[in-house]
Amino acid sequence: MELRSAALQVLCDADPHTQVQAVQALWLERDQLSLDTHSVLASPDMPLPGRPAKPLLKPPQHVPSRSVHTPQGLAGLVHSICHIEFNAIHLALDAIWRFPGLPQAYYRDWLKVAYEESTHFELLCALLRNMGHGYGDFDAHDCLWQMCEKTADDVIARMALVPRTLEARGLDATPLIQAKLHISDSPHAAALQPILKIILRDEIGHVAIGNHWFRWLCAQHQLDPLAHYPLLVQRHAAPRLKPPFNNEARLQAGFTREEIDWLLAQRLA
Repeated sequence: MELRSAALQVLCDADPHTQVQAVQALWLERDQLSLDTHSVLASPDMPLPGRPAKPLLKPPQHVPSRSVHTPQGLAGLVHSICHIEFNAIHLALDAIWRFPGLPQAYYRDWLKVAYEESTHFELLCALLRNMGHGYGDFDAHDCLWQMCEKTADDVIARMALVPRTLEARGLDATPLIQAKLHISDSPHAAALQPILKIILRDEIGHVAIGNHWFRWLCAQHQLDPLAHYPLLVQRHAAPRLKPPFNNEARLQAGFTREEIDWLLAQRLA
């Protein structure tokens, strides 16, 4: 089996659970997979990804925020995180099949990301079931995939604006969620805490992968990463990130002090 074509096939699967199983099978078989780094596998405008009928996707302003202090609100919060992890599987699979001509390590890195995101999705789905819900029971938004589409023709922009912008927001948001859960007496809130620790640990690695390949690609094209990043933010209308930032996690994920200072400066711009 060839990795990039297999990633495209899995991405087209509309059933979340068979998609997760397929990703995990690819990970287990990774040493037996062949890799064609040069073929263009499909048209960039093909309809992707495969999606289940639910959750209903709405503009983010129409998706309510979730309080951890009611059972329904906590379930909605768990579902929103579950949806992020499901989309993160798609982002990693798309990074594998869409961009040809990169080193083999690039494709192996994003397969690892897809696998780890699939384990997060499974953990959150199990918690949702314990709460009497399932994936798809709450409305969600599509912002992560929309940025994926915006950067479909530019791998440098993809690395800049998906893993190290949108996904890096999770590094900042997770400690805030953990603090809210800490004051809840719900057993489901307590059950979510260790899952969030796993997600934060793995997401540091995922953002680090994005940082590595963004800088590698910039070096290949003789671009200054610090100067090029703001241009990509403006070109693709990426969201402006707001503090507080998890500086410790961001440094572990490969951000420089200069990059964090730039983020802080945007608050005053």
